[in-house]
Amino acid sequence: MKLNPSGAHYLVLNDISLGDHTVKTVLITNATQYTGPGAVKALHDQGARVICHDRSFADKRAVSDFMKAYPHTICLHESDPVGIVSELTQEVGTVDAVVSNDAYPITRALIEDVSLEDLRMTFESVLAFPFQLAQLILPGMKSRGNGCFVFVTSARQLRPEPGFSVPTSIRAGTTAFAQALSKEVAAFGIQVNVVAPNYLYSEMYYPRARFIDDEEGRRIIADTVPAGRLGTPEEVGELIAFLVSGKCKFVTGQVIYFTGGWP
Repeated sequence: MKLNPSGAHYLVLNDISLGDHTVKTVLITNATQYTGPGAVKALHDQGARVICHDRSFADKRAVSDFMKAYPHTICLHESDPVGIVSELTQEVGTVDAVVSNDAYPITRALIEDVSLEDLRMTFESVLAFPFQLAQLILPGMKSRGNGCFVFVTSARQLRPEPGFSVPTSIRAGTTAFAQALSKEVAAFGIQVNVVAPNYLYSEMYYPRARFIDDEEGRRIIADTVPAGRLGTPEEVGELIAFLVSGKCKFVTGQVIYFTGGWP
């Protein structure tokens, strides 16, 4: 593990030759949350060189736990896109692929009760953050004539529910941004796709105690999701790794719903 003066941590693994392009560096944001663990594992199993951003890595115990699963790591928690890209440049030079795995806790509230602070923080974390990160990384990808973005958003907009206006609308905005971006950069050999989960096991959104260990929670999932269960981190990780792999370069501008058949 290496900790630089800014306090950021990165996970770095080995190179991998994927399709017609060698992916040397893959950045995953919020690596311990949402789809992060599954994506890190899938890319690690394929031999990828992966850089993991996560604010929790400020805690030495979190870094230690992460390194037990993924040895030979450098872990950074730089909190803003400018800092992340600066560290990328210093530590590894260029980045070939970005998995924008952005997450923010959901506060359930009817629209008239929504806190503007919660709205602003969700926007900053889920839309402004990946937007700025893409702005900073794109010039290098354009100059090299290749690159890949996978934006992890949400499938909630397929069936909006009362009390979830903030995550539903802002996640939909990130999906729209990714699709717009795909049109602008396709001619430069840069792929942009979206993975939109719902009913994916994660401690932030569908925690084990509530939806796996609890009988009533399992019944709710079985009655709601045609597949009868939550998706697993391993499954979504394999999907993300495939999109990054270079084996499907002609696939761009797509939204892939990871929902077990819902809605």
